[in-house]
Amino acid sequence: MITGPTWSQKLRDEIGKAVIGQDAVIERLLVALLANGHVLLEGMPGLAKTLLIKSLGTALGVQFERIQFTPDLLPSDVVGTMVFSPKDGGFTPHRGPIFANLVLADEINRAPAKVQSALLEAMQERQVTIGGHTHPLPRPFFVMATQNPVEQEGTYPLPEAQTDRFLFKLIVDYPSIEEESIMMQRWGQVTRQPALGAVANGDELLELRTDVDKVHLSPAVQAYILALVRATRDLAAPVAGKKRYLSFGASPRASLALYQAARALAWLRGLDYVTPGLVQEIAPDVLRHRVGLTYEAEAEEITTDHLIAQVIEKTPVPEA
Repeated sequence: MITGPTWSQKLRDEIGKAVIGQDAVIERLLVALLANGHVLLEGMPGLAKTLLIKSLGTALGVQFERIQFTPDLLPSDVVGTMVFSPKDGGFTPHRGPIFANLVLADEINRAPAKVQSALLEAMQERQVTIGGHTHPLPRPFFVMATQNPVEQEGTYPLPEAQTDRFLFKLIVDYPSIEEESIMMQRWGQVTRQPALGAVANGDELLELRTDVDKVHLSPAVQAYILALVRATRDLAAPVAGKKRYLSFGASPRASLALYQAARALAWLRGLDYVTPGLVQEIAPDVLRHRVGLTYEAEAEEITTDHLIAQVIEKTPVPEA
């Protein structure tokens, strides 16, 4: 029987051949795999976001496709289109790169809304409609997208309907000086490139989800999850004489995401129950892209993470 720590460690060891550090981000990616969720990674250029996702796909042993989002990309470049066949005079569907287990939407905010919206059906329904016919996507199926937080020229903000469909929004930060030093020593030579292999497979992942479903989540912790999510909506409610820092709070998808992700995180760490501490730990990654800042908050340089930290601090924690 495979345990969470064992499964996590073998994937971490393989990914570690190509990516140094980013332990917290890697753990969240594994949680997303177990919780059947998509991930949005945000970070400066050169922080190995693309390499991390590609390495994850290789270690997981699933079909991987990369889509480079550009301003001239078309929806048919993502999902596919109908192709005319001169032999029989009919049309046959040509499947796009979305038909893979792990799809990397690289620099997703560089394509206009019509292209971004091509992902909505795939992300939510795990299916694609081409020429009036619905085609199921492979199982498992994940979208992992990257975006640059600073360069705004030639970018398009993601619609709220799409960001809400990402289980996590992860912030990828710079490596420590020790980690960057190891990178230089390990890959300072041009001819030395990391070679990864598959240490898991998609069928194994689907089976492990049944173990995640067995993780106990008490009614008290469930009520705590609801309290956290609903507190963000309270912050967005207009109150006379009081500044409002959120224009809208988290949707019910946030409650489901916290519920599923907390169970997956508990299983990954070898626990058979969810604690309030695990919920607090994973809440920022679930909520930061599901709330909207007001102009007052942006003017005072108040971030979503700051407001989420306030919500966590003020929400009563259930007793053991």
